[in-house]
Amino acid sequence: MFDINPMYKSLLVGAVLAILWALEAIYPMFHFKKGRVKHDASNITLGVLNAMLVGFIFAGLIVSVTEWAAKEQFGLLNIWALNPYVELLIGLLMFDCWQYCWHRLNHKVGFFWRFHAVHHSDAAMGASTAVRFHTVEIIYSASIRLLVLPLLGLSVSQLVVYELILLPIILFHHSNIAIPAMLDKCLRVFIVTPRMHWVHHSDIKEETDSNYSSLLSVWDRLFASFRLREDPQNIRLGLGDEFDQLARGSLLGILKQPFNKKLYATSSQKDKASIS
Repeated sequence: MFDINPMYKSLLVGAVLAILWALEAIYPMFHFKKGRVKHDASNITLGVLNAMLVGFIFAGLIVSVTEWAAKEQFGLLNIWALNPYVELLIGLLMFDCWQYCWHRLNHKVGFFWRFHAVHHSDAAMGASTAVRFHTVEIIYSASIRLLVLPLLGLSVSQLVVYELILLPIILFHHSNIAIPAMLDKCLRVFIVTPRMHWVHHSDIKEETDSNYSSLLSVWDRLFASFRLREDPQNIRLGLGDEFDQLARGSLLGILKQPFNKKLYATSSQKDKASIS
């Protein structure tokens, strides 16, 4: 019933990213220095390489574990006898809650943060930042997903539906678009919005450690991590001067960032970046 071609994800991401990229040039909230094309090209190239890697290594494994779970009636959704649409809704809610928990864990565990910080070190945040993740983080996140999917009993089709909903919203709330405050307020009753997520990308630790939700904003409200700024235009994005100076936006620089001992030793957020 929910048999959707996974290729639609790539087409959707490309189309939404192109639209947002154009809008960022017309209605920017933050005005960054020149070099936008090079900056965004590095982020997008990394995102494409990561997507290809995940498709090559994990696509078959995800199909295998989900089919095994369905055959063995393993996992929450496979145990319950539910209407397909109700099952889809519950599955999306459970997986989105997992996304919140996993994101929060990436901020709290030193090893995970070292790689997740690559995403946060982008001081010129825009829609392309949504696909800027270190390859190591992509690999261990996808590996853990191989355990989570069968535990929840989520099928590949249900996962694709979730990602088709999630990906445009992730691109949107990373975008550098000055949308009206009232529109943002209305939208964030349900979904994560730019004014929420800009706070999460602030270089102030207490703000970085907030607004972990990916799709639905309810999880931050439920788990007391919701935070807003009255002056979002004054948010300083990134992780501070050290990252801004040393973790430049080239593709090679992005990939080398977690292994830069000097960068993490002197970072203004070194209490988070240190590995215990």
